[in-house]
Amino acid sequence: MDNSIEIKGLNKFYGKKQALCNVSLSIQPGMFGLLGRNGAGKTTLMKTLATLLKKQEGEVAICGIPIENAKEIRRIIGYLPQEFSMYPSMNVAEAMDYLGVLSGLNKKERKERTDALLEQVNLTQHRKKKVKALSGGMKRRLGIAQALLNHPKVLIVDEPTAGLDPEERVRFRNLLSEIAEDKTVILSTHIVGDIEATCEDIAIINEGSVIYDGTVGELLNDAKGKVFTLEASKRELALLKRELAITSMHAQGSKAHIRFLADGLVQGAEECEPNMEDAYMLYLKANGVRDVALESGIGGVR
Repeated sequence: MDNSIEIKGLNKFYGKKQALCNVSLSIQPGMFGLLGRNGAGKTTLMKTLATLLKKQEGEVAICGIPIENAKEIRRIIGYLPQEFSMYPSMNVAEAMDYLGVLSGLNKKERKERTDALLEQVNLTQHRKKKVKALSGGMKRRLGIAQALLNHPKVLIVDEPTAGLDPEERVRFRNLLSEIAEDKTVILSTHIVGDIEATCEDIAIINEGSVIYDGTVGELLNDAKGKVFTLEASKRELALLKRELAITSMHAQGSKAHIRFLADGLVQGAEECEPNMEDAYMLYLKANGVRDVALESGIGGVR
């Protein structure tokens, strides 16, 4: 049995609204990034793979098992939802032990798994701390630990670093990369930096449709020759914002350095090497998305 995930023609409706539109992906072992804005359909797809939402149309197989076999699927996956909460009045070790009971582990297995996983996620020294007293980053790491209790072949994590400080975000990314060495890990996020730091294979989803499926390298290559920089006065900036697809801007005194997308060279501008944010915004712009504000605070696409 391999650890791959095959999705073919997946559709999902909430009443008349279509949340997933003919989604087809082949996800191989390692780290796979699913990138998209809030509301793009990422969580619906993650919940479907985790068997929390029923498939309506299409085919899904996880490690060769059809998604309809929910009980069997749940034995081989771990899931960390976007909104994670668990037993706030228990301490960390008690919560892990209780979840081990629910997973069908015996007492010896529960202790061994709890000790090993708390060590892996750097929470051993906090094992007696109440869950409600943990920081946001610690709670996310505890969430990963509980998702790994049953030795899953596949780990699904939905927006795991949203709201974390930069240091905790880096720690969390490193943890996921370590876990992905012998598993299939799907990282769903709207944060470009998380994908850039951890994933080689990615997909971009927008309004329920996959608009890109490939590697980070291919995505960057598609943006070559379409990213430029320009220095402008603050007075000129208002006009440029209306005319250009700006991806970032930095004010320095009376001048502003802007980075923007264009199909050809603009007078006074210089071509530059694209980064992930440029390439991501280029695909969104090509699919009709306007006024996109990325998590890192850069300017909008117009």
